[in-house]
Amino acid sequence: MDEHPGIHRRDVATPRLSIHLREAGAGTPVLFVHGNAASSVFWEEQLLALPTGFRGLAPDLRGYGDTEDIPIDATHGPRDWVDDLLGLLDALDLPQVHLVGHSLGGVVAFALVAAQPARFLTLTLVAPGSPHGFGGCRGPDGEMCWPDAAGSGAGLVKPAFVARLAAGDRSEEDPLASPRAVMNALYWKPPFRPAREEALLTGLLSTKVGTERYPGDFVGSDHWPHTGPGHWGPANALSPRFADRLADRFVAAEPKLEVLWVRGADDRIVSDASLSDAGTLGQLGTLPDWPGPDVFPPQPMVTQVRRVLERYAAAGGAFREVVLRNTGHTPFIEQPDAFADELHALLTGR
Repeated sequence: MDEHPGIHRRDVATPRLSIHLREAGAGTPVLFVHGNAASSVFWEEQLLALPTGFRGLAPDLRGYGDTEDIPIDATHGPRDWVDDLLGLLDALDLPQVHLVGHSLGGVVAFALVAAQPARFLTLTLVAPGSPHGFGGCRGPDGEMCWPDAAGSGAGLVKPAFVARLAAGDRSEEDPLASPRAVMNALYWKPPFRPAREEALLTGLLSTKVGTERYPGDFVGSDHWPHTGPGHWGPANALSPRFADRLADRFVAAEPKLEVLWVRGADDRIVSDASLSDAGTLGQLGTLPDWPGPDVFPPQPMVTQVRRVLERYAAAGGAFREVVLRNTGHTPFIEQPDAFADELHALLTGR
């Protein structure tokens, strides 16, 4: 089943670009921001599950789905997406919304709150990437391993996966590169497979591919693993090179919000031992010539997120961490009822 009855889809003109939007319900708006190599289709069940009196809004981010295809300037960090979404809220005449962000969308959510905190009623982070950046940084406070952020960015993405993504490959013949195989290995905890696997695979395959799109360009480096972030595309936008003190800006943002952080206990993507992180892959021997844990340890992504939220709480905010057992990177798909219970309690003040 590719489409859920009850989901309305439309294109919304904004000052920056035309944004494709899925929505359902009526009342207080809840903005859902999807993750990397995905689209708004991932949120459909949660849009329909919202309590009476809430309106779910799930846009396709720039570079994904059916939103207008415009390059992502990685030197802005997540700001292209932030400005796009603020423009969407303005176009829809929505002064305030509840905010939910998954994975890459969680980084965007951190940045949205840092930019305009008064626009948001609550913040729900679902397996969010670290606000210090993805890859190339270490320790609980996100110190870069190398000054050029080597070990982060587009050069770490497998070319074979990108090629199959560009070709729209729906097979499962290559367990390391077929988009379907990668999705089922990393997005959720095997052997789980979602009932709407075909629709979700279509969402993954909607990712725009190229040196200015996914994953972006990259440059050589004298530092291990000898690749660094370029200037275009989402993988580079998530590099610590362009994080622009996002963690500090989020912690300082006023007014403070109530924050719900939901993650899977068995997440393989955002983890203190992520299978997408150069430090982890070096430690496992997958990337040769690893310089060792003193130079380039696995990035403690969960620890970094927790440290930022603890700082936020100490500055006057509040957060609650919910860990769902036997769950991977996409709790709202793997355990939709448990996730909805937590989200709805926050939205309704229960």
